[in-house]
Amino acid sequence: MENARSPLYAAIDLGSNSFHMLVVREVQGSVQTLAKIKRKVRLASGLDSNLNLSDEAMQRGWDCLSLFAERLQDIPSDNIRIVATAALRSAKNADVFIKRANQILGHSIHVITGEEEACTIYQGVAHTSGGKGKRLVVDIGGASTEVIIGEGFDAAALTSLDMGCVTWLEKHFKDRSLTEKSFDSAIEGAKAVLSPIVKRYRELGWDVCVGASGTVQALQEIMVAQGMDETITLAKLQRLRKQAIGFGQVEELDIDGLTLERALVFPSGLSILIAIFEDLGIESMTLAGGALREGLVYGMMDTMSEQDIRKRTIHSIQSRYQLDDIHADNVAKTAQSLLQQCGEDWIAEPVAPVMLDAAAKLHEIGMSIGFKKDGEHAAYLLDSLDLPGFTRAQKKLLAEMLRHYREQLVPIAPQSAISPNSANRLLRLLRIAVLLCHRRDSKAIPAVTLKANGDSLELTMPDNWLNANVLMATELTLEAERQSDNHWPLTIA
Repeated sequence: MENARSPLYAAIDLGSNSFHMLVVREVQGSVQTLAKIKRKVRLASGLDSNLNLSDEAMQRGWDCLSLFAERLQDIPSDNIRIVATAALRSAKNADVFIKRANQILGHSIHVITGEEEACTIYQGVAHTSGGKGKRLVVDIGGASTEVIIGEGFDAAALTSLDMGCVTWLEKHFKDRSLTEKSFDSAIEGAKAVLSPIVKRYRELGWDVCVGASGTVQALQEIMVAQGMDETITLAKLQRLRKQAIGFGQVEELDIDGLTLERALVFPSGLSILIAIFEDLGIESMTLAGGALREGLVYGMMDTMSEQDIRKRTIHSIQSRYQLDDIHADNVAKTAQSLLQQCGEDWIAEPVAPVMLDAAAKLHEIGMSIGFKKDGEHAAYLLDSLDLPGFTRAQKKLLAEMLRHYREQLVPIAPQSAISPNSANRLLRLLRIAVLLCHRRDSKAIPAVTLKANGDSLELTMPDNWLNANVLMATELTLEAERQSDNHWPLTIA
């Protein structure tokens, strides 16, 4: 009898700044991360003027791969992908490094072209990030920057540019001074590299923009630490540039939220991103859920074909936690109907229906731990789980909605996915929908109408329904009192 395919997969990325290893397990149609191993190898900084890798740089790489090799022993060869990127693409003595590296790993390393790298990055983003329409993807690596436009799983434009946070550090911040002059030099240098693609990319256009690099992750961590929302804008980048210049030297950088590990290459990565924002006219960017390593992993799995990443994520969680998906769908449909009856302007944010749908479909996840305090359990699980397709702020919003989806009503604290007012309006609709579906039978859900006038809601039940359903009438009356006590009038008629 043929053995079942192993659910374990590994992807190794020999980057120009760091080597990364990702080990995952395929479970219930989703990817569960088992290990993430990262080592700062600084391969690109070991390239001399003749593009030869130094012995020291190669030894750092081999030492790192010896650690990775130990973790590969129990994973089938067919489930392993190992790629090398810009530094080994350009190194003239790359064959010396790769020959020894192959022996250490016991598996072959593939030096991928810039276009292959861009394509794989896009697949990683497409499999882990939500949103519809065309997306612009930017990944700033150690020695190359990938810029891609695509829709769904299909890329329309793939470009790999010869600039990265390590090479730009050595070229424009070699003396480690942070001045207007050094930043201007780095930004103008990046614009010169970017110039051949600007016209085409602007003509293609995009609906959403995501960043898939360590630079973008570092920026988001800084913004959250400084009380900003998760969306990156040019104004925020310019503010961080001023903060950096205020420290004078790279070694003195002490920006709130910036880790020591990222500090050295942060100014160069920031400069490249400013150039891209300015020349492409990017209005805003969020952090992608994955990139190259995730693209390698998903590429090995033939079960990951669902185009709607959020839908795939929700179905996977429902399956893993044995949720009642039929009941969840009834709650979601009821909640969406209530939202539509409130009018398009009642909640302005376009992502609101998506958040309401996800919260409704996952609202009972806390009960997989226990009925008592299930809201707290749900919030913990949602906050802790990987949710491909949802940003960090969206995860936080879902967690807070499920923390308070029933019984005592506590307003959602300010957070950055949508406005606090919109978040609390979604919570109110979710709570009403859960009550209306409590019999867990689609035929028993009453045909209600809901009218919204600002924060005031009027829920009208079918004739004689309240008299015939005394328990439900009591629950709805209690809910009206809870919402009204929070200055959100709810009347039941």
